[in-house]
Amino acid sequence: MDGNKSSKGLKIALGVAIALFIGTAFYTMNLYSTSSKIQKDLQSEKELVINDLDALSKQYDEALSENEVANKDLLEAKARIQGLIDSLKISETNVKSLWRYKQKYVALQKEMDVLLAQNDSLRIENSYLATSLDSTRVRLEERTIFTDSLLLQNDALAEVVSNASVLSAVDLKGSGVIVRTSGKVIPTERAGRSDKIRVCFIVAKNKLVQAGDQELYVQVIDPKNNTLGLNEQVQFDETTLNYSIISKFNYENTNLNVCEFVEAKKDEKFEKGRYIVNVFNEKDLVATSEFVLK
Repeated sequence: MDGNKSSKGLKIALGVAIALFIGTAFYTMNLYSTSSKIQKDLQSEKELVINDLDALSKQYDEALSENEVANKDLLEAKARIQGLIDSLKISETNVKSLWRYKQKYVALQKEMDVLLAQNDSLRIENSYLATSLDSTRVRLEERTIFTDSLLLQNDALAEVVSNASVLSAVDLKGSGVIVRTSGKVIPTERAGRSDKIRVCFIVAKNKLVQAGDQELYVQVIDPKNNTLGLNEQVQFDETTLNYSIISKFNYENTNLNVCEFVEAKKDEKFEKGRYIVNVFNEKDLVATSEFVLK
């Protein structure tokens, strides 16, 4: 009777033990399955955070590519993001660490919004400045062109005034003359009877020429191409002028009649033929004429 009771108790105890084992095994398996799922979800979440950080980094790259001069703040923020990505990749995947990285991501995202807004404002200012500089450069170029044009006009005007402010001779005439002892002068076309060559001209009125003592150079060339009279030389820059006589007079800004006399060489008579008479204002020829002695 007692043996049967003992055997029955063992069976009950064994059944309870088996039930407990089965329950523990089921619970363990269920816990492992749940833990694996959580770990997988955490890994997925971790990859999403990394992707979000990569997206932030690319936005910084775009912002930096739009600036010729790198923005120091943008570069530093991008470096912090890259450091966070590298740290997250090797960190343990658990709720606490993932939450910490998410908080850093949110903070970096807010920082990026501020920095990109500042960068856009700076880019707009730079664009406005560049436009302003271009406009200023255009105005300066226009002003330079205008100034150059004025200088050219002034130079041209100065040259015109310089050319105009010279004495000129008009109505130039040359002829042979007989000079009486009384001083009377009689024109002649005969070379043998001519005592002198008379050269007459009118110094034209010119308000641009300063009044006072002035002079012109008279050149008389005979048929043999000899310069009569003094036949002396004067140098103007690279130009050498042979002249017969220097005509000196007082000029009062009105028309002035001038006559000069040129003699033949000592003990010589004038040659028959064509004579050329030139009047020079320094090196510039202002009048020319010719006549013939027979």
